[in-house]
Amino acid sequence: MKTSVVILAAGQGTRMNSDLPKVLHPVAGAALLHHAMRSAASLEPEHTVIVAGHGADQVKTCAEEHSPEAKTVLQLEQLGTAHAVLQARPELQDFDGDILVLYGDTPFIRPETLAKMTAARATADVVVLGFNAADPGRYGRLVTTGNTLKRIVEFKDASAKERAITLCNSGVMLAKASGLFDLLDQVGNDNAAGEYYLTDCIEMARQSGQSAQVVTCDEAETLGVNSRHDLAAAEAAFQTRARKDLLENGVTMTAPYSVYLSYDTVIGRDATIEQNVVFGPGASVESGALIRAFSHLEGCHVAKGAVVGPYARLRPGAELAEAAKVGNFVEIKNAEVGEGAKINHLSYVGDASIGAKANLGAGTITCNYDGVMKHRTDIGAGAFIGSNTMLVAPVRIGAQAMTGSGSVITEDVAEGDLALARAKQVNKPGLARKLFELFKKRKAKSDLETK
Repeated sequence: MKTSVVILAAGQGTRMNSDLPKVLHPVAGAALLHHAMRSAASLEPEHTVIVAGHGADQVKTCAEEHSPEAKTVLQLEQLGTAHAVLQARPELQDFDGDILVLYGDTPFIRPETLAKMTAARATADVVVLGFNAADPGRYGRLVTTGNTLKRIVEFKDASAKERAITLCNSGVMLAKASGLFDLLDQVGNDNAAGEYYLTDCIEMARQSGQSAQVVTCDEAETLGVNSRHDLAAAEAAFQTRARKDLLENGVTMTAPYSVYLSYDTVIGRDATIEQNVVFGPGASVESGALIRAFSHLEGCHVAKGAVVGPYARLRPGAELAEAAKVGNFVEIKNAEVGEGAKINHLSYVGDASIGAKANLGAGTITCNYDGVMKHRTDIGAGAFIGSNTMLVAPVRIGAQAMTGSGSVITEDVAEGDLALARAKQVNKPGLARKLFELFKKRKAKSDLETK
């Protein structure tokens, strides 16, 4: 059965105390909305419709960054979840399949759970995702007989007996498009909040002879984000699960609790990640690589057997080939570091290509920016760059070439050549002693004048 997805993302999130729409706050380097869209993508939906309200333009931009084909509709007044889903009808009026309703502030629904809901739709007209809560609090309650769902009761409207139920409503629902919109048209707002509840569809469906069923998931999947405290809890939950998955898949982490991962971090088995390493979006590390302590990686790729850090930074576009080494206090940006190449200390390499087995000494800097444009530096295989060399791009250093320490290289260096580009040293006999005596007299005079 074809499926389309409606993601409710209209809430302002007043408890976030933020100008940013709630669903755009990040967890593990991605907006909450992107997490929901990634889960939905596992169903290969025909259509994805985002229902936006507060900050709609920002929400639309965010949605299209993830999926350019996503459509965003506007809920001008927040009159409840049923009213929100109805705003998607114009985009889905010709769709003849199932609609899955998700929430932009509930980031952790697993693809496996959505697959279970899809399977349950084979025998039920409407499927609702529930969870058994340790502390049901103010969640809506699911009134059931076995897996058959009789109705959903909002906490505000629940009796004492109903509030004792621990099976709670996640809000996630799956139903045939035409049937769902017909039910939504019948929903009223005669309740304590005066809102149009999506949950009322269940009782109406059963009254019309349709069946409803509950699929359950772990409570952690249904974590919603409504405050900064919730956002921190969501980050912690993501990191805990992601670290566990890596450890189970053969990655060594010496202090897993100190490693921070992004939503799309990929690390191969037998890689080792030391303590206090941070992965931003777009980082991948192959099997057998070593990422040493206090390093930061983002938008980069580290090949098999490469070593990074400690205290290294790989920025977007950094590509390390097998057995390459990037050491302490080295920053790499938009640069390819060839197989076995070494950049071990205190260097900046940006917009560059470093050949296999080249060696860059401490303090090497590729001067890649002229204030307007970026320029490239190419260093050939086996080249040796002396410590404290400034490579003023655009410039090319040939294979097996060498630069003297302290050089400022402004012209290409041919293969096998040695380049020296520094002023001739001049020693002035006795001048240092005379200068020290002069400086001490000036200081003594200054101290007397300030007393």
